[in-house]
Amino acid sequence: MKDNELYQQILGLRDPWEVIEVKLDIEKKEVLVGIGYRKGAKWEVEGEQIEKIYDHAPVRKWRHLDSCQFQTVLEARVPRVKLNDGRVQTVPIPWAEKNSRFTELFECLAIKVLQASSSIEAACQLLGIDWDAAQRIMERAVERGIERRELGTLSVVGMDEKSFLRGQSYASLLYDLNRENPRVLEVVMQRDSPAAELLWETLPEETRQSIRAVCLDMSGIYHEVATEMVPQAKIVHDKFHVSKHLNEAVDKVRRRENKTLQAQGDQRLKGARQLFLFSPENLPQKHIEDFERLKNSDLKAARAWAIKESFRAFWQCHSVSKAQEVFKKWYAWAVRCQLQEIKKIAKMLKKHLSGLLNFILFSITNAVAEGFNSKIQSLKSAARGFKNFLNYRTRILFFCGKLDLFPILSYPL
Repeated sequence: MKDNELYQQILGLRDPWEVIEVKLDIEKKEVLVGIGYRKGAKWEVEGEQIEKIYDHAPVRKWRHLDSCQFQTVLEARVPRVKLNDGRVQTVPIPWAEKNSRFTELFECLAIKVLQASSSIEAACQLLGIDWDAAQRIMERAVERGIERRELGTLSVVGMDEKSFLRGQSYASLLYDLNRENPRVLEVVMQRDSPAAELLWETLPEETRQSIRAVCLDMSGIYHEVATEMVPQAKIVHDKFHVSKHLNEAVDKVRRRENKTLQAQGDQRLKGARQLFLFSPENLPQKHIEDFERLKNSDLKAARAWAIKESFRAFWQCHSVSKAQEVFKKWYAWAVRCQLQEIKKIAKMLKKHLSGLLNFILFSITNAVAEGFNSKIQSLKSAARGFKNFLNYRTRILFFCGKLDLFPILSYPL
């Protein structure tokens, strides 16, 4: 079998396209495959059948899957035709998408390698491409995935923030909290009301109307916009954010008390920060005895920890009425505890009690979002930070959007 015929079959080219030459460059370790077309072919462009060629686009090259250890490059001068309305268009090619420097098969491989690699840099080394090429492949993949994505009806969603750059640079993220298929739906710059509104506008009106509950933190940044854009949805404040606020309050009490105790030569709270942040069931065995002494002492930190832990009973309630009863008792204890840090959080929780009670009805949590945040943080670390927000958004949706990223092959083998 001749080289031309071999690559004709390998590439799966069909009439009128044909391999016209194959060049092997040993020094470059490259196989250059020249592609032409049959004379007199009819071209289908935007629904029109045209035989006469207007002119040709400049010679272009596309990176293809390697042939053994040799990089394979396709080369062609693609014809252009004039449509009935006078516009001149380049005829579509079956081996690559428009404006891509890679064949569809190579992009499929690149997407798989990018998904499986520990970093973009590692994927680039395996694929033999540079960072810019990898970024363009991911951008096209995300664009392709969003175009195909069928949102249909969303029932429960979450909205949260994520730091973008150092300092006060943030991005806002919208999540689908479906337990079977959680995913990031969209990412926009900033964490203010315009950003929240823009997130909602990325969803079709029909999809917004299907949303029954929105999980938000208690900062109030997204609350007002959510009530306006999805008025039928219940606002839910989840246990993840409540636990975060309570843990921060306990730590503030511990730090303040530790400073006072150390001035008196009392070292009981030195190095005990993590002990007060662990849930009892997660406390390492080697620390159980030490923490038993601390939590049963007369320390203010011990009292703050006990109040924090007692709130867990709220999440275990199976009815709103029972949850209201549990909260009332807990709140009475919290505001009488003489610990300003705890009292402040207790008053904040009372202010947002309706959102907390909605958790009993929907049991949704932004812990899913925090799981994605861990992945996003690893992406930032691997990239040593992002200076370009569009690159940041692309990475998040590529790795966390659960999109259909792959091109549909024009010539599947």
